[in-house]
Amino acid sequence: MTFLKQNANSLLLCLFEAVVGVLLLVNPVGFTAGILMALGIVLLFVAVFSIIGYIRMEAVEAAGSGKLLWGLLSLVAGYVLVFHSEWLINAFPVFSFFYGLAILVSGVAKVQWSVDRLRLGVGGWVLPALSAALSILCGVVILANPFETMVIMWMFTGASLLVEAVFDLVVLFLCSRRNDEN
Repeated sequence: MTFLKQNANSLLLCLFEAVVGVLLLVNPVGFTAGILMALGIVLLFVAVFSIIGYIRMEAVEAAGSGKLLWGLLSLVAGYVLVFHSEWLINAFPVFSFFYGLAILVSGVAKVQWSVDRLRLGVGGWVLPALSAALSILCGVVILANPFETMVIMWMFTGASLLVEAVFDLVVLFLCSRRNDEN
């Protein structure tokens, strides 16, 4: 129970990574279109509430609120996401670059964690080092983008997310156990 309390954020992140990884493996384009559609619907609701909120405010209060601006921007963004999500799907090479960069940064952070464990003499540095190497490798592959199609790239991304999530869960559990023993 203590393990769950102490590592709740990390466990949720690993679970999220695993679910997204599986969904990207199963149907990358459909999953992406679904996420964009859901986000667009949320933005349309935000737009409606912001605009209604603006209309219901006193003129002096409304003038400084920015609610109409945010409502209209949310309306445009929601419309684009719901009715023209293919525009963003076609722009995914840009998103994949930032994802690859994030994975690379994550790998470098894991190097720090591994080296800290080694220097502190607490043991268990090998698994974080392997996790770091895996993250760096996946990040470099995604940034290099050697894939023929975007679908294959997103399937690789899904597989890398799934493998990272499982590996990170194992590392988290083993390092937590080792810390409890010391």
